[in-house]
Amino acid sequence: MKIGLVTDSTADIPIEVQGQYGIEVVPALINIGGRSYEDGREITREEFYTRLPGLKPPPTTSAPSVGAFQVKYEKLLREGAERVVSIHAANSLSGIFNAARLAAQEFGEHVKVLDSEQLSLGIGFQVMAAAEGIARGAVMDEILSIVETVRQRVRVVALLESLEYIRRSGRVSWAKALIGSLLHIQPLVELRYGIVHRLGQARTRLQGVTRLTEALNSFGPLGRLAVLHTNAEAAARQLLEEVKARVPVMPFVVNVTTAIGTHVGPNGLGFAAVPIS
Repeated sequence: MKIGLVTDSTADIPIEVQGQYGIEVVPALINIGGRSYEDGREITREEFYTRLPGLKPPPTTSAPSVGAFQVKYEKLLREGAERVVSIHAANSLSGIFNAARLAAQEFGEHVKVLDSEQLSLGIGFQVMAAAEGIARGAVMDEILSIVETVRQRVRVVALLESLEYIRRSGRVSWAKALIGSLLHIQPLVELRYGIVHRLGQARTRLQGVTRLTEALNSFGPLGRLAVLHTNAEAAARQLLEEVKARVPVMPFVVNVTTAIGTHVGPNGLGFAAVPIS
């Protein structure tokens, strides 16, 4: 059985991996000054993060249209796929999953839409595991089991420079409650099962990076790792040097997609990791 694979741009899957496995990616939308841009295609991440602090009104994000997903599903089915697996950003944090779900209704049992309960490579590693399974000839039930295993294991943790952007998003209730008392604190957060948890905070960048590294080291042996940042490449490369020996393959270093960075802010630093057990 030929199985097609679809995700969205918030998965942060490197272009070369998309091409290697034939992964179809639907871009989210970034709204700036009354104009909508396709995430990752019409504005570079570096340009976006440089401009972000001064953008008035602040940019917003929106899900792709239902039609955008239908185009991808139709393409894969027309090219011979008997089933399509479509894996997307956490339903609790984005409207992307719902748009994909509505699009899939046109195709009945041929399209299965999954809530990753994650963002960035927290989604991406689920998609990549599915792609590897498909390449090995796994059947549909096996692919769904593979994705579920990664979803249960994946950990996404980030050090934010400020609470402001995550508060502004309106998607994290505790951030709004804390903004008055923690203006100069760098929060450490974890996204787990679609919920953003507060792990603590740091008063200095050095303290925050130390806590971030400690969190990563606490997860034991890793099968996959990506160092994530929002225009903080030097810090990301430094973190990479400290942790790359912990995984069997070289970790990705990813400047996080603008659709996520809008709600994280510039100079964020973090990781997505899949512990072996």
